[in-house]
Order: sequence, then C-alpha cells, then structure tokens
Amino acid sequence: MAMKARMIGGATGVGAVIAMLVLLTGPWEGLELKAYRDIVGVWTICYGETLGVRPGDVASRAECDATFARRLGEFRDGVDRCMVVTPPLEVEVAVVDLAYNVGVGAVCQSTLMRKLNAGDLRGGCDELLNWVRAGGRVVQGLVNRRKEFHQLCLSGL
Repeated sequence: MAMKARMIGGATGVGAVIAMLVLLTGPWEGLELKAYRDIVGVWTICYGETLGVRPGDVASRAECDATFARRLGEFRDGVDRCMVVTPPLEVEVAVVDLAYNVGVGAVCQSTLMRKLNAGDLRGGCDELLNWVRAGGRVVQGLVNRRKEFHQLCLSGL
C-alpha cells in the first residue's frame, strides 16, 4: 500500500484520492465490458458500475475508465458530505472504497462513520473488517478486500 501511495507523488486532495482509488479499487472490482449479474443479482458492468445497467449492455474500455473515474469522484463527494473530520489520505481512500462497494448511504449511517467523526480514526478503520457479507453470507473476496483496505487505512494514522 505505501508503495502505491508514494506512486501518487505525495499529492493530496480530491485528485490524489481518485488516483489512489483507480489504482486500488479497480483491481478488486475487475473490468467487465458486458453486463452481468453480480453476487447478489444486481446488473453490473465495467468496474462494478450498477447505475442504469441493463441486460445486454456493452461498454468499451475507454467508456469504463471514464465512468469509473467520474463515479469514484461522486462517491468521494458523498462520503465528504457526511464526514466531519479531515482524515489522512489513506483513511479517506479506504472509506470511499467501502462506499463505492456498499453505497454512500450505508457508509454515512454506519458505526464506522460515527467513530471517524468522533475522532476515533483507528476504531473507524477497524470497522472496515465488519463489511464482509453479500447476500447474507461472508464472502472471502470481501474479507480479503477489507483486510487490504484496513491495512491502508491504518497506514495513514
């Protein structure tokens, strides 16, 4: 994680958050150019995009890359609206990744956000490890993803 964070050149702000998310979230989401049903049956395309996706949809890599960057920015803005603290870059990236995966509303209403907003950054980071279920069951891929982003989150403290 630290190596990837350094690849951004120590930059801060929205651009750095989006750049890190593209590098770190993209591989977890995977790139699919044809619409498919995800693990809970939601139509999905590109890098986990679900908004307006219908059966039979097809996209190019360029369309997926552009949509991914734009949507990451939207999710970052959503998280920013409910986060009253200014966390380290690594914490923000980890929280926005979670929001991209489970939704801004879920993250903003979560214990994770309550802990972050109370100044308990370590406690907020630790809450990431609880978000490992899809369709009511623990999914190993989510366990692995949350461990990776938990480590990133803690590295910013």
